Amino acid sequence: MIKNMNKISIIGGPGTGKTTLGDNLSKELKIPVYHLDGIHHLENWKTRDSKERDEIILKIIEESKWIIDGTYKSTLEERVKSSDMVIFLNYSMVARLKGIFSRYLKNRGKEKKEIPGCKEKMDFTFIKFTISWNKTKGYEIKEILKKHKDKNVLVFKNRAELKKWYKKEFNKTIEK
Repeated sequence: MIKNMNKISIIGGPGTGKTTLGDNLSKELKIPVYHLDGIHHLENWKTRDSKERDEIILKIIEESKWIIDGTYKSTLEERVKSSDMVIFLNYSMVARLKGIFSRYLKNRGKEKKEIPGCKEKMDFTFIKFTISWNKTKGYEIKEILKKHKDKNVLVFKNRAELKKWYKKEFNKTIEK
């Protein structure tokens, strides 16, 4: 039962709803949420030095309660080890593409609340990354999770599975 969890990692590809789920769980469980994209990106899509970013993330996982949304592989193993629960949104490429296009059309030109100073955007590099995600990052995640079979890992293959689980846990729907 998720209500007894204090450290939750939400991982998955672009467009799977990690940020939305993290925000919803944070409200329900009264646990702070940290969005890794918001740590990685500075204003106007500049990126933080990866070493500095990883130090910030490793400091967060020392806290007693957190929800971390994002997959950044450099600290993933440490986050999985520290987690009470890992939620893996392992959606198909089509579902991920639908998610990023839907988000873009809904929020085009608006500032992303989880990444202050950055407006929603879409480019070919991001689309290409989303298409290849399962073959690159998805595979690496599965390898890390195999090493930690003792962890409480929930894997959702699509939004319907996630929504059904969320409704069962909290008796309400996921707010967007």
